[in-house]
Amino acid sequence: MTSNAIEARGLTIRRGRTTVIDSLDLTLPRGAIVGLLGPSGSGKTTLMRAIVGVQVVKSGTVSVMGQPAGAASLRHRVGYMTQLASIYEDLSVRQNLRYFARIQGAPKSDVDRVIDRTDLGGQADQLARTLSGGQANRVSLAAAMLGSPDVLVLDEPTVGLDPVLRSDLWNIFRRLADEGSTLLVSSHVMDEATLCDRLLLMREGAVIADTTPSELLETTGAATAEDAFLRIITYDSAAARRILTSTSKAAPGKGRTRGAQ
Repeated sequence: MTSNAIEARGLTIRRGRTTVIDSLDLTLPRGAIVGLLGPSGSGKTTLMRAIVGVQVVKSGTVSVMGQPAGAASLRHRVGYMTQLASIYEDLSVRQNLRYFARIQGAPKSDVDRVIDRTDLGGQADQLARTLSGGQANRVSLAAAMLGSPDVLVLDEPTVGLDPVLRSDLWNIFRRLADEGSTLLVSSHVMDEATLCDRLLLMREGAVIADTTPSELLETTGAATAEDAFLRIITYDSAAARRILTSTSKAAPGKGRTRGAQ
């Protein structure tokens, strides 16, 4: 059994004549929160769609838990939360989750479990259209959690939420990771970087840094993750390679970093 949750080798994705991701190599371990950070249009969603197996790939491979991304055997092992809440507004929270549980083949008892885990007990019988943005996001997360997947791919789950609601969701993410799940969480909110175990920073379809929160700050000498990211993206390619590879040489075995591709 592979020790990695996600692996990509030579991943290339094109949209028309534009190369969105070019020959990307990536390895993500099990049981961690991995933050996928970068500005809008950097390729985060495209990469996540490839990992889930719903993105057309030009060349290269993506595997999840040792299986090709999108394989039928992964249907119950990978949960996916899209940017927009994927729920039916004319159904209650519980009805939504019962419907998704039937589709996924999850046991009926799982509905109550995910309602409890996402703190939706007070809204369980409330129509989805009456929910706040944060509550709707939690319903989408609960749906992704049905069946206790090994990997959760969450595309900007905290976008548009206030700090309190964002904190609530990140507490849920941490509990899931502590129980052994692997979470890939995309965001353009840089202060969320410090809540991750590992960070992937993307720009223009390339991973320009693969590191940990502490290494990111130490390597760049920045006080905040946002400042560190801004410093990285302003380096020219040669300087980025020298600076970003210094951490992996000094501290082997930790998150590695690499320059812009």
